[in-house]
Amino acid sequence: MTVDPRLSINQATIKHADLATALRVTADAGIQAIGLWREPVNDVGLDVAARMLADSGLRFTTHCRGGFFTLPDGPERVAALDDNRRAIEETATLAAAGADGSTAVLVLVAGGLPADSRDLLGARERVRDALGALAPDAEAAGVTLAIEPLHPMYASDRAVVSTLGQALDLAADFAPHVVGAAVDTFHIWWDPQVLDQIARAGREGRIATYQVCDWKTPLPADVLLSRHYPGDGIIDFGSLTRAVVETGYDRDIEVEIFHADVWADDPARVVRRTAEAFGSAVSPHLP
Repeated sequence: MTVDPRLSINQATIKHADLATALRVTADAGIQAIGLWREPVNDVGLDVAARMLADSGLRFTTHCRGGFFTLPDGPERVAALDDNRRAIEETATLAAAGADGSTAVLVLVAGGLPADSRDLLGARERVRDALGALAPDAEAAGVTLAIEPLHPMYASDRAVVSTLGQALDLAADFAPHVVGAAVDTFHIWWDPQVLDQIARAGREGRIATYQVCDWKTPLPADVLLSRHYPGDGIIDFGSLTRAVVETGYDRDIEVEIFHADVWADDPARVVRRTAEAFGSAVSPHLP
């Protein structure tokens, strides 16, 4: 099987694999890039993780995740911002350790409504404030903060930013190399304005990463675990991928899947199936 050279495995797809296993099965499958998550990196320590990544020969595409800063002023918000600063440092270190073509992109999930709050607009303003607090750190480290809009079903508990347009509005106060957006098919496929907003993101130079997986109903009881292999659901990867390509986006493309059955499968088999699915559903729409 020929593996698309632009495919990157987001580590969440093989969630239960430790860092060493994730790097090994990705490279063994002929995949050239990987996006990492903070927890397995911190399990071994940043310096060790950077050496492991360098030894793997893989490109580093994103670090997941920062964000969760919709809390009101107080010690918990201060702690959240400090944790995001650590995530920025991790991103810069890992990008430097990855193979040529690695990108220093920290994916941000904004956070949901604070406990007992119904103030959605206020929560979004606190996201804007947090970006302002973190932007100098990101710029100094050479890291792009990628705001990821999540499907509206996650607005209460995970992300008060629900559309690509909202993410771009938040990013507008900052230089594109400092604050951009993550375009994830699972979260934005439903948006009637999505093609226009992808074009806008391209004009503004803000597509920091393109991530793909599929949507299929019925959703499981835990809607977080409802992401499928590309091609197994109803998302039109042709129109979305062509729209991203037309902006000039030429970076790696991550597959990020949250699904109990995928996580329970053998990681080596998962990355092989991911490569096959990507080759069938996404690669035909790439130049």
